[in-house]
Amino acid sequence: MSERTAATTDPDATDGADDSTETPTEITSGSTSVVRALENAGVETAFGVQGGAIMPIYDALYHSDIRHVTMAHEQGAAHAADAYGVVRGDPGVCLATSGPGATNLVTGIADANMDSDAVLALTGQVPSDMVGSDAFQETDTTGVTAPITKHNYFASSPDTVGDTVGEAFALAAEGRPGPTLVDLPKDVSLNETDREPGPAQAPETCRARTDPADSQVEAAARAIERAEKPLLLFGGGVVKADATEVARQFATEHRIPVVTTMPGIGAMPEDHELCLSWAGMHGTGYANMAITHTDCLIAVGTRFDDRLTGGIDTFAPEAEVVHIDIDPAEISKNVHADYPVVGDAGRAIERVDAELDEGPDAREWVDQCLTWKDEYPMDYAAPDNEPLKPQFVVEALDEATPDETIVTSGVGQHQMWAAQYWTFTEPRRWVSSHGLGTMGYGLPAAIGARVAADDDETVVCVDGDASFLMTIQELSVAVRENLDITVAILNNEYIGMVRQWQDAFFEGRRMAAGYDWCPQFDKLAEAFGARGWTVDSYEEVPDAIEEALAYDGPSVIDFHVDPAENVYPMVSSGGANGKFALSEDQL
Repeated sequence: MSERTAATTDPDATDGADDSTETPTEITSGSTSVVRALENAGVETAFGVQGGAIMPIYDALYHSDIRHVTMAHEQGAAHAADAYGVVRGDPGVCLATSGPGATNLVTGIADANMDSDAVLALTGQVPSDMVGSDAFQETDTTGVTAPITKHNYFASSPDTVGDTVGEAFALAAEGRPGPTLVDLPKDVSLNETDREPGPAQAPETCRARTDPADSQVEAAARAIERAEKPLLLFGGGVVKADATEVARQFATEHRIPVVTTMPGIGAMPEDHELCLSWAGMHGTGYANMAITHTDCLIAVGTRFDDRLTGGIDTFAPEAEVVHIDIDPAEISKNVHADYPVVGDAGRAIERVDAELDEGPDAREWVDQCLTWKDEYPMDYAAPDNEPLKPQFVVEALDEATPDETIVTSGVGQHQMWAAQYWTFTEPRRWVSSHGLGTMGYGLPAAIGARVAADDDETVVCVDGDASFLMTIQELSVAVRENLDITVAILNNEYIGMVRQWQDAFFEGRRMAAGYDWCPQFDKLAEAFGARGWTVDSYEEVPDAIEEALAYDGPSVIDFHVDPAENVYPMVSSGGANGKFALSEDQL
């Protein structure tokens, strides 16, 4: 239940089911103008934490139909807003007060920036005449966040603050998505105005080019026609552009194998014959083999980060590269693009498809990719005399849940196992921290995803014990809001990926990687008001999952998994994708 709803005591008040009866916020001040701008932009939900400098905005929200979810920590608010936007396809909104409230948002804002997720952050600030005086809870928020936002704003007038907020919201979603921030001095929020803010629009100077140039389309089409071993690489940009249908159609029409990045998971159904799953450091062996041997890499909506490419000089060494991206700054930034195509992912694919005289004949190449699938299967050993394997848990969760289940995760080994062993068939179902690699992302992201999802959709958070402990306080939010989420902790009593690297590259010196003592997460869940289970054996897995999923509310399953289990395949940092290791002795 939101704060606004909880505060409603009028027995004649409507339940808000009929949107046509909703009354826009009356504009009397800067703060009410901010809320009206959010309403005009279609914002339905915001996540945040109250405080002195942001209090006028909250007071205006009290009279709005925008739902507010109070988080336990501002970092959780930013992650929840991020995940909400990923699932919905619209910018998520988070709020925090000045000083520590604003700085606590920074990790979440940086995370959204690295993953190109649309988020609008609203931060309170000390009154304008006190800025620079080291006032109580003052921080140079715009200075701190300038490197990690698409743009940030310092509001200067109650007459224009609504327009500023609307512009920031629209800019977050324009072109390549990303976070924006508006810093709101308390006097700007409190001072009077009756000026109606305009519609939410990004500045003309920031409008992205959506339709690619004819010459770029023609050159890319000719390169694809020449290819004997073409390979499609779908990145997160395909999902963010809502281009999955046109991308899938292109792949199947021309019988071109598909590899995804981790943010691109779900762009192509992973159970489709042409899908080789995701590539990179812990991607499938067959995806990395395809990248290594393709002669034409058609990359759509990817920034070619180091976790995907390994060593740039060994990445797709035999390929001409067609790079489609809406952000011209990404073209040839990391991997040289022989054929750049700047534009919206969906529109660019349609244009290239229309330009093709005939698609490539890749039948032998498809057969080779299928052979690699057989040669390098994603499997694992699960002897009865060893502890529970985390991969088994992920597969059991996948089997027990609907196909369109939304999966969030923290960062570490559990994240890789979830991405490897869950079969994703739709976009916006995999919600994780990729570029920044933020431990603790999973639980607040599950809250944001749950609020964004339809009531009949399932939300599961696959977390690690170390990641879960970083944001465990957000479990109180899930209980208070009665959110139906299932948290599956793959508990190996380590910061598992750190331990794996220490064993492989630091001669087994496990400094600060293990927990000599780990809390009983099932008991902690019960203390918060959630349901909890502990699972130690294969036999207990099915019943615990069934009971947790059936529970209408937040539940936590503490799976005690093999602490010695490692994530493979693995490409050494900076190594060649085609030289992936399947065990530690191959690194």
